[in-house]
Amino acid sequence: MSKLQDSLNSIKYDINKPLKKVLLVAVSKTHPESAILAAIDAGQFDFGENYVQELSRKAENLANHPICWHFIGTIQSNKTSQIAKYASWVHTLTKEQHAKRLNDQRPTNLSPLNVLIEVNISGEESKGGLTNYKDINTLATIINSLPNLRLKGLMGMASNTTDEVVIKNQFNLLSSYLEQLNNDGFNLTELSMGMSTDYKLAIECGSTMVRIGSKIFGERSYGN
Repeated sequence: MSKLQDSLNSIKYDINKPLKKVLLVAVSKTHPESAILAAIDAGQFDFGENYVQELSRKAENLANHPICWHFIGTIQSNKTSQIAKYASWVHTLTKEQHAKRLNDQRPTNLSPLNVLIEVNISGEESKGGLTNYKDINTLATIINSLPNLRLKGLMGMASNTTDEVVIKNQFNLLSSYLEQLNNDGFNLTELSMGMSTDYKLAIECGSTMVRIGSKIFGERSYGN
C-alpha cells in the first residue's frame, strides 16, 4: 500500500463514524496531476483547488476521470466563468456580484452549481468571509433566487491555534448560523469546516465536509 493510500484510509477511518456522513475533499492545490491520479486509484474522487488557472488546467487534462472539483479559493470577478465551467462546488461565496456572475456563466449543459457561503468565524482580518448573520441571510436569499446555483450550506476556517476550546467555539458558531438559516426557512445540510490539523474537532461540531491537503499529499509543492 502506498503512503498516500495509507493516509487516505486513515483519514476516512477517522471521519466515517456511525450516524455521521462526512465528505473528504482532498486539497490538491500545487500538487501534480500524478498525485491526483494516485488518489483516484486509492478511491478518492473529490478534490479542492484554490487557484482558478490551476483548476482549469487540471480539469482539462483530467477530463476523462470521474472527478468532482471543489473551488475553495478567493473568487475574483474576472475568473468566475472558469469556476462556473469547471467546478461542481464553490465553498467561498461572499458577494452578490459573484453569485450572479456564477449563475449567468454556468454552462447550460451542467447541473446547477453547488455553493457554500463563506463565514469568517475566527475574526481574523486575513481570512475571508461574512461576519454577521444578517449579511449571511441576505446573501442566502439572493442565491436561492438564482436558478443555476444551489445553496447547500456554509464554510468556515478556524483560527490556527492549538487551543481546542477556541477552535470548537468557532466551529459551533458556524453550526449555529446554519441552524438559524434553517429556522428561517432554508433547507441547508452542509458545513464545510475542518482541515488537516483540526478536522476531528470539526466533525465533533457537526462538519459534513472536511478539506484536507498536507495530511494526504504532504507539504505543498509551489514549484508546480
